[in-house]
Amino acid sequence: MKAILEKLRRGSAAEPADAAAADAGFGVLFVCMGNICRSPTAEGVFRKIWQERAPELVLRIDSAGTHAYHIGEPPDPRAQRAALRRGIDLSWQRARRVQPSDFERFDLVVAMDHANVAALYEVAPAEHHERIRLMLEFAPHLGRLDVPDPYYGGANGFEYVLDLVEEASIGLLEHVRTRILGVRSS
Repeated sequence: MKAILEKLRRGSAAEPADAAAADAGFGVLFVCMGNICRSPTAEGVFRKIWQERAPELVLRIDSAGTHAYHIGEPPDPRAQRAALRRGIDLSWQRARRVQPSDFERFDLVVAMDHANVAALYEVAPAEHHERIRLMLEFAPHLGRLDVPDPYYGGANGFEYVLDLVEEASIGLLEHVRTRILGVRSS
């Protein structure tokens, strides 16, 4: 019963109730290993930046993990606290594992590091490999491609992840806008 309630809660907060509406718009899926630190943080940050900068765009946003370690669990409390300090509530999210159907549903599958890209290539049909990208590709000025996993570190690691994904989310939103509209914004 608890799992059903959590699914309903997540559905009401993140996705439309009917299947047709769930597939409307441009889909972005954020992926890390366990879906409790980096990918839910990226999802939350990207949602905030989208709502602030381009709420007219119709987007579907979700996150998932390449491993099944934490299915059904909320994001790490340290990730939640760090995000909340920046006005982003992650408490409603629940970890899930990437499914083969995600590569049909989402236009972009944005991984947090190279290890997760490799894991995604193992799951994705070959014709969808071009949908898989690294989060920090959208922030080349940062000079790195992997978002570090803060799980075994201290609170500063979660703050650093937020800094990185905030920068990358701005570039990602511009990329999505260009893909949807076919033009660059000024």
